[in-house]
Amino acid sequence: MEQRRWVFVLPMLLVLVLLTWTAAAENAAPELVAVGVKRHAYAAMMYMGTPRDYEFYVATRVMMRSLSKLRVDADLVVIASVDVPIEWVQAMKEEDMVKVVTVENLKNPYEQQKNFNVRFKLTLNKLYAWSLVDYDRVVMLDSDNLFLQGTDELFQCGQFCAVFINPCIFHTGLFVLQPSMNVFKDMLHELQVGRSNPDGADQGFLASYFPDLLDKPMFHPPVNDTKLVGTYRLPLGYQMDASYYCKASFSSDCISNLTNMSFNHYKVLEILLLCSSIKVDAMMINQSYGLFSFLDLKLRWSIPCGPNSVITFPSAPWFKPWYWWSWPVLPLGLSWHEQRRKNLGYTAELPIMLIQAAIYLGIIVITRLARPNLSKLCYNRRPEKSLAFIHSMLKVVVLWSIIATYTVPFFLIPRTIHPILGWSLYLLGAAALASIAINSFLLAPLPVLTPWFAILAALGVMANPWYSDGVVRALSVFAFAFCCAPVLWIQLSKVMNNLQMLIDREAFFPRLGESAQMSEFNKLY
Repeated sequence: MEQRRWVFVLPMLLVLVLLTWTAAAENAAPELVAVGVKRHAYAAMMYMGTPRDYEFYVATRVMMRSLSKLRVDADLVVIASVDVPIEWVQAMKEEDMVKVVTVENLKNPYEQQKNFNVRFKLTLNKLYAWSLVDYDRVVMLDSDNLFLQGTDELFQCGQFCAVFINPCIFHTGLFVLQPSMNVFKDMLHELQVGRSNPDGADQGFLASYFPDLLDKPMFHPPVNDTKLVGTYRLPLGYQMDASYYCKASFSSDCISNLTNMSFNHYKVLEILLLCSSIKVDAMMINQSYGLFSFLDLKLRWSIPCGPNSVITFPSAPWFKPWYWWSWPVLPLGLSWHEQRRKNLGYTAELPIMLIQAAIYLGIIVITRLARPNLSKLCYNRRPEKSLAFIHSMLKVVVLWSIIATYTVPFFLIPRTIHPILGWSLYLLGAAALASIAINSFLLAPLPVLTPWFAILAALGVMANPWYSDGVVRALSVFAFAFCCAPVLWIQLSKVMNNLQMLIDREAFFPRLGESAQMSEFNKLY
């Protein structure tokens, strides 16, 4: 009994401690000081019309505040569409000291393309960056950038500079530009005439507008702080794909060994673009296989070409770093949330979390005090066929209640809460709903709670910080899943067997005329 009680008490204590810790961290957020007029700007865009508008709003604010904390010598600008809520605009202006430029949404002429993704419908608003002519240089950013250090040297780059994290197409999550109304008007004209655009979004359009960037030299900041002229490729260190965290350690002699090895087309270009401005030999590109012979899979950053300054997360949309479930699945998700905790805090989500925690605690207390008398669901003897059908339906209900126990809490948690708080609230919610299933259907606690313990253990396996490299981490997760799967199946079978035993005893459906005696399962205590 004591062990079962601790299963429900531990999540409660953990959530309460973490809520207190987060609330205290709100007071530690840095004060932002307005600065004078600057010649340069870091800019991001914001528009409405997707299911994830609020998440991107939070991400933009976190990024802007992290830049302010780095004391960048530039204005912070958000290009916001006219339908962005006024309270969001005011918060960015008054609390984040961001300059908000309101614009009309640009019509996307590529909506009828077969491969068009509706979530990119308004990304062409990014072209408004060329209209910011009050600045000499602008670094245009996506909201999923995580800055590790200042990058003001980028303002020395030329008229257009971008990073190739894809071997053949540069990434528009961060690029440098020189604002020009002539260029902006020409881009609008190209939209009207239907310039080729492979993906119908900003990246496809800009790749078509600057088709020769792959042949341009690598950017190296001049020592005398002068500005370069022309277009340049930026080193990968300015847009480190978060996936490279597990595989981005390259031996110094990787380039010299290329001609003696065979590589996949995609990866050859990838390594060449990462490490140098060497021209790609066509015969070398056409060879295949053998990437990992010189990749050192480490859970750390070690990219020798250019500064390791900015991390980007161009992964699946639902694994962006601001989602609480992204960590520990993605090791770097916690880093983004630490940026938010230190700069913006979680004031908006805390009331919802407190309410949910209180509801879950109430559910646990109530279900531990009273078990519903399900025998009252039936007051007469039914024909055998009808009774058999009801028994089968009862098993289905029990199965779905267990599934709901581990899925419903997941969707109720605010998406942008800190991962530790999110997982703690999830475990508390799962424990609360599990107590309903256990006490309503008179089930043995351990089989129902086995997935709870499995989830907790899986989080520990993934969050373990002492893995030597990414391969060991992946193999450990796989081994855990392999060993855990049969245990879960056995425990689910025990749940069904336990339920069948109760049905055979007619604990749920007494015969007509039999006294409805209070069993030990149905007492109020």
